[in-house]
Amino acid sequence: MADLTHIDSKGHVRMVDVSEKNATARSATARGKITMTPEIFRQIMDQTIKKGNVLETARIAGIMAAKQTSSLIPMCHPLNIKHAQVDFFPDEKNSRFEIEATVKIVDQTGIEMEALTAVSVAALTIYDMCKALDKEMVISDICLMEKSGGKSGKFVRSSNK
Repeated sequence: MADLTHIDSKGHVRMVDVSEKNATARSATARGKITMTPEIFRQIMDQTIKKGNVLETARIAGIMAAKQTSSLIPMCHPLNIKHAQVDFFPDEKNSRFEIEATVKIVDQTGIEMEALTAVSVAALTIYDMCKALDKEMVISDICLMEKSGGKSGKFVRSSNK
């Protein structure tokens, strides 16, 4: 247990101490998908969902979620995010949207959880805004695509989910 950084020598949970680490530029990009019926996909694209502009609402929700990650994930550090971006890539053939979030900081710890949280909440927002019309939507494949900065350096996912 001693080699897990969130566990102290007595087995108690703790937040990792990053106070001695150097602040470096860090970024992370995550992706995920939400699949729905072709009709709901078209309505989102045509902006005819009665609750409003689904993708712009989901974009705002994703950015807000990135900024609140430390309130949701117990051991995440509160971070001073310098940039957060959420983008949507429509896939008409499969009636789905790929969601991508990139988050950047200059800090002493990583930003991966913030990017993953942004994608997750953006997908959940799409679901929430459309659930009255399609309860069978599927949120899937949320994963870290790449990250840079910090002691572990650069990571790029080898498979493109």
